[in-house]
Amino acid sequence: MAGGLAALLDDVAAITRAAAASLDDVTAMAGKTSVKAAGVVVDDTAVTPQYVQGVKPARELPMIWRIAKGSLVNKIIIILPIALLLSAFAPWALTPILMLGGSYLCFEGAEKIWHSLHRRIKGEQHSTEPKSQESPKSEDQLVKSAITTDLILSAEIMVISLNQIADQTIWMQAAVLFVVGIGITALVYGVVGVLVKMDDVGLTLSKRDSAGIQKFGRGLVKAMPIVLQVISVVGVFAMLWVGGHIMVVGTEELGWELPYHLVHGLESWANGIGGSALGWVGNTFGSLVFGLIWGAIITVVVSVIKKFIPQRAQNSSH
Repeated sequence: MAGGLAALLDDVAAITRAAAASLDDVTAMAGKTSVKAAGVVVDDTAVTPQYVQGVKPARELPMIWRIAKGSLVNKIIIILPIALLLSAFAPWALTPILMLGGSYLCFEGAEKIWHSLHRRIKGEQHSTEPKSQESPKSEDQLVKSAITTDLILSAEIMVISLNQIADQTIWMQAAVLFVVGIGITALVYGVVGVLVKMDDVGLTLSKRDSAGIQKFGRGLVKAMPIVLQVISVVGVFAMLWVGGHIMVVGTEELGWELPYHLVHGLESWANGIGGSALGWVGNTFGSLVFGLIWGAIITVVVSVIKKFIPQRAQNSSH
């Protein structure tokens, strides 16, 4: 009896060690895949605060919480099962899907740069005054719009992550994607919550009795618009870098090897000069340039289509 109990305890201990090892593997893989999706994460973090500009301070965190819950539904309920099904039954579709998402990122980045340059050329000032969006209906519309945008970015994050663990079992893939989905959502919307409330914290501190705390609070209030602007700019370059890298790798897998060889050649040249760190910079710069070129082409095509469709609709009405 004692021997049977000892054997059972040994089995339980072995299962526990195996489970702990599997959990370590899942955590390690989730961390690795999250790094690959870092550019999209930065963009997600940069985009979300725009949806709570102009709302009452008391509604900022509740709105972010609603968007975060929608993001979890996007990642865990919608995207994760679809991604696993594609991985199991149509793995060939992952590269084209990644490239569609990469094209979207390149387009978004290039379009934002174009609009910024266009405003500067015309001498227009970009309004920093937020529009009032305080009614429940407007709040619902903003949350819905934010969740829709998140769906696209979340799909890109999850597919990029899945692409890094395509050789694992479906159960390992599911576990890693689940951890990635929860972890990235918590990270993104936690950071967003801190960012959007930081000016309120600064305003509160500026009313304290201590002159030093008051000064620090006023500094926070002045700094937050600059911080958000910097994050927005970083987000644009991150979109071009990640989107360009996806396109470079994808075109090489589909048979067009020139972009990959050019970027890889730049990486090798930079690596020879300054080591792996400079090599990474070379790869990132090459991917960003390709992303900008690809995004600019798409922007021109979209602009032509937008001009053509209204003209065609107007002619047909006559």
